[in-house]
Amino acid sequence: MAEAASVAAESLAGSRARAARTVLGQVVLPGEELLLPEQEDAEGPGGAVERPLSLNAGARSRVRVVCGPGLRRCGDRLLVTKCGRLRHKEPGSGSGGGVYWVDSQQKRYVPVKGDHVIGIVTAKSGDIFKVDVGGSEPASLSYLSFEGATKRNRPNVQVGDLIYGQFVVANKDMEPEMVCIDSCGRANGMGVIGQDGLLFKVTLGLIRKLLAPDCEIIQEVGKLYPLEIVFGMNGRIWVKAKTIQQTLILANILEACEHMTSDQRKQIFSRLAES
Repeated sequence: MAEAASVAAESLAGSRARAARTVLGQVVLPGEELLLPEQEDAEGPGGAVERPLSLNAGARSRVRVVCGPGLRRCGDRLLVTKCGRLRHKEPGSGSGGGVYWVDSQQKRYVPVKGDHVIGIVTAKSGDIFKVDVGGSEPASLSYLSFEGATKRNRPNVQVGDLIYGQFVVANKDMEPEMVCIDSCGRANGMGVIGQDGLLFKVTLGLIRKLLAPDCEIIQEVGKLYPLEIVFGMNGRIWVKAKTIQQTLILANILEACEHMTSDQRKQIFSRLAES
């Protein structure tokens, strides 16, 4: 019975298989199997054959493909696990392959290794801090995960403090673990965030949009008031300006800019600049 169910699932996935290059920027659904053109010198430019994407490092594999969020390896296949738009980033060498991921709108944040997030310290048990990052369970943070921290020189971290750090352990079978130092042992901007300022939450899609290298919103906001701002990949933003009024204005702008057009944003920024 189990074998029959697995065969039926494989046939269903095979019937919905589509070539990835034809659906870039389009909506993909969970369970779909992606197909990529085989790139081998022996095939020639016109001999590309659609086949299931092979992720095994065999002798015939010459293209490196990285699976991003929304995609999962299943043997030698690549399956879609989230509903969203398929995205692709070419490698710097231009030799094919690259990074594939699904750009989806989700409310709950799922911890990912290497993500920089803003957390709230909720408890302290022994040498471990429990940090709320907006996921299904709190993350753990050791007191030794700060720059210059030792057993005698412990960091001044209290319950309720805001922490900016990154994940070093994040998978479905283990508790997420955060650190506030990079690979060289430096804080590099991470650690306890100042007491002043305002913390608010936005959608995960807006965070990715604001962190894009060519984001015009941050450039326009920076021209209004002098500010300090911290972005967390878990949908949290901390902002601080000279006055409380300026801080609230910046927070309202960042929350509303997700559904604004470029012309609407320019009108609002011009009105604020005049006032």
